[in-house]
Amino acid sequence: MSGGNVSLPPGFRFYPTEEELVVHFLQRKAALLPCHPDVIPDLDLYPYDPWQLDGKALAEGKQWYFYSRRTQNRITENGYWNPTGIEESVVTSANRTVGMKKCLGFYIGEAPAGMKTSWIMEEYRLLSSDSSSSSRRKSSKTRANPKTDHSKWVICKVYERSCDEDDDDGAELSCLDEVFLSLDDLDEISLPN
Repeated sequence: MSGGNVSLPPGFRFYPTEEELVVHFLQRKAALLPCHPDVIPDLDLYPYDPWQLDGKALAEGKQWYFYSRRTQNRITENGYWNPTGIEESVVTSANRTVGMKKCLGFYIGEAPAGMKTSWIMEEYRLLSSDSSSSSRRKSSKTRANPKTDHSKWVICKVYERSCDEDDDDGAELSCLDEVFLSLDDLDEISLPN
């Protein structure tokens, strides 16, 4: 499979729940088990800004999905991903915790003084116990290569939050207008009433 070029039958859409992302996709990836359909690509996120994901990650509507390695380095060419809030548990319908979700916001510029954008990433990871149990199920061929640690995979969902969802002062500017305005000297700008 190459990037976001997925061939799903007509009428089928990719809208998994958080439980499905963790249980059906991420646990199988970490355990080196096949996943059908195999539609989510592996992608090293951090060389790419979020608007560069189209054609590289699985696109469904205005959301992009991909597997990546779990890392602390979240710096891209033009900015960085910064965690927002605390990690949340991913719970099955049987009320069993199967993973964790971390939300990150994308900032343009260098940390910590970057400018917040409307891009959001939800990063899903397995619990430590799930990771270790999947590590024990690895084949002897995989154990021979200690550099490959499949328990460190995460699955990411990236999307651009609409400006309607922002908690702002009610100004009716597009997300791009907000970015461009923030780059200028705000004292010289007059906004229409």
